[in-house]
Amino acid sequence: MKTAEKVILLFEDSDGFAAAISDGVQPNPTSSFQTLKESFDLSLEQYGIKEKVSVNITHFVDSNGAYQVSILLLQKCEPPVLACAVNEAIASIAGENSSSMPTLIIPFLLPEAKLKLDDKISLKNVNATLHGIQIGSDTDAIKALVNRTQKLPSSLKINDEALACSVQLARVMKIPTFLLVGLNGQSKSSKSYEEDLKVSSSSI
Repeated sequence: MKTAEKVILLFEDSDGFAAAISDGVQPNPTSSFQTLKESFDLSLEQYGIKEKVSVNITHFVDSNGAYQVSILLLQKCEPPVLACAVNEAIASIAGENSSSMPTLIIPFLLPEAKLKLDDKISLKNVNATLHGIQIGSDTDAIKALVNRTQKLPSSLKINDEALACSVQLARVMKIPTFLLVGLNGQSKSSKSYEEDLKVSSSSI
């Protein structure tokens, strides 16, 4: 799959959060970027699964035709199909040439109950709008996101299959990855988190 050096991976959800991020991240009106949209189906036959999972892609392309940012929106699916689809999507992003790995950014909006801390520190007490998990090496895009987020503690346990699969696969495939995590159900509304995630995502 052809993608930009910076890829935002989104998982379709019933609340419309991923779609809002996908539609909300737009190139600066003063830039020369154009958008290119495409879609394709991920085959899961190698896992013994006949159904296919659709992926909608939006590329931001500069005046020279170079892909600058790619946004992938993965169709909503349930376990065990979900793990297989995440594996295929990230493998497709990584490609065969490990010397030119893209930077992968994955935004999530989760209830705090899905993020468990061994030391019983409540994330609600952390004065930060967005939290982040860095996986792999630094890139310019990741450095920009690190400066905008609160690092999640190493004791964190993730109780969300899409997020947990993404973390594990990014580590195995050694893809520079940054997870942007907003906590749902706090004093700030989901709408506010969506806006903050859009700003942080577009900053890459």
